[in-house]
Amino acid sequence: MAEVGKPAAGGAVDRARTYETLGILMRFRVFPDEVMGKYCVVDALVPAGLGAPPNRHAGESESFVVIAGAVDFMLDGETRRLAAGDEVVVPDGALHAFAAVGPEPARILIVNAPGEMHVRFFTELGRAVPDETRAPAPLDGPPDIARVLAVGTEVGMSFPGPAPA
Repeated sequence: MAEVGKPAAGGAVDRARTYETLGILMRFRVFPDEVMGKYCVVDALVPAGLGAPPNRHAGESESFVVIAGAVDFMLDGETRRLAAGDEVVVPDGALHAFAAVGPEPARILIVNAPGEMHVRFFTELGRAVPDETRAPAPLDGPPDIARVLAVGTEVGMSFPGPAPA
């Protein structure tokens, strides 16, 4: 039997599972290669004011479940506030964005299917940190937008513009 937080027998364990990516702490609970390429599961701790700009991607669907905190989530131009227990499903190719709001970080469970696109994006932009890391380090400046766009394009994502006000 697999331990909680550990991959099942045969899963890859010899790589980093926790990353700081654009100010967000991302802990990979499941990598696609651990489940025959079907999906990935990421447990994300998102500081207030941070999130993902408007983006879309062909070839991967995405689901979000808010575990704690609050998140403003935009899907195809419509924004709504999500609280703990709320979920949203992003169909393949749909424009979406989110930002944590409120005094505390939001904790979000993200499921990407089949997942490899997001694994590459999050890990190539991020830096591996010890699994026992409990909060992301504060950002030391704005993100390198050119690099975000380049990695996004390389993996099949597009970023049509700034987040709506």
